[in-house]
Amino acid sequence: MYFLLKLVALLPLSLLQLIASWFALLLNSFESSIKRITRINVQLAYPDLNAEQYKILIKNSLKSQCMTYIESIKCWGMPAEYNLALFKNIYGEQYFTEALANKKGLIVVIAHFGCWELLNAWLNQYASPMIMYKPNKNKGLDRFMLEARQRLNATLVPTDENGVRSIFKHLKQGGLTVILPDHLPKESGGIYSHFFDQNTLSTTLVSKLASKTQCNIIGLSCIRNHTSGFNVHCGPLSSDILSRDLQTSVNSLNKELEKMINLAPEQYLWGYKRFRKVEGQENIYQKSV
Repeated sequence: MYFLLKLVALLPLSLLQLIASWFALLLNSFESSIKRITRINVQLAYPDLNAEQYKILIKNSLKSQCMTYIESIKCWGMPAEYNLALFKNIYGEQYFTEALANKKGLIVVIAHFGCWELLNAWLNQYASPMIMYKPNKNKGLDRFMLEARQRLNATLVPTDENGVRSIFKHLKQGGLTVILPDHLPKESGGIYSHFFDQNTLSTTLVSKLASKTQCNIIGLSCIRNHTSGFNVHCGPLSSDILSRDLQTSVNSLNKELEKMINLAPEQYLWGYKRFRKVEGQENIYQKSV
């Protein structure tokens, strides 16, 4: 697997994106698992769309998701200089640099959206981020990903209490960390909060770190543009995320994530079972017998 990924990363990006587009057409041509989950999610998130709009959004989402996976392999296998050259426009960069300069610590919030893996190279121009890393079960893929991250200035910490303590200390010292908070957490690490009008289990990690450190919080996205390359979008997030009331903070964070995703909803990872734990509901992804 490791050597196969190394070979794939050598192929031109345009060719890889074309292959991803073909594969997405195949997934969309029958009731694939990812298509079914994507359809469920977009219908929950955007209930006011008509049948044709759903069809278009699902098709474009499958294409984007396939591209995201293949683009991630490409950027993991290429040097930082190559990845940086893919960025065509940077919007709101001043929000990021100003937040980094005041030494209060900085949490960069990123959603599973666009090609988020490319942002590692962009962030490492400015700082040495501390990020959580959970080893992949596939040893070849894990080796490939780990090599990519260790080429940069990032410090990797485990996804456990020791890692959280390390990040807390890093923030208190004015450092930067990156967190993707739109995943489904364990019960012990989440509370129920509305995300796209679904009262779903949501992570408390960002909120707890923010309230304890009163650090800066910036939203960051890497969106595939309509010609070639990618655009970076930076922006400050609501100060309510710093609230010492956990529910207020998590509610605000989810609203900010929605705003980020709504910039290009077709580029979000709708194939993920984000709404598997919704308060008062059965698992909506469970197929009926």
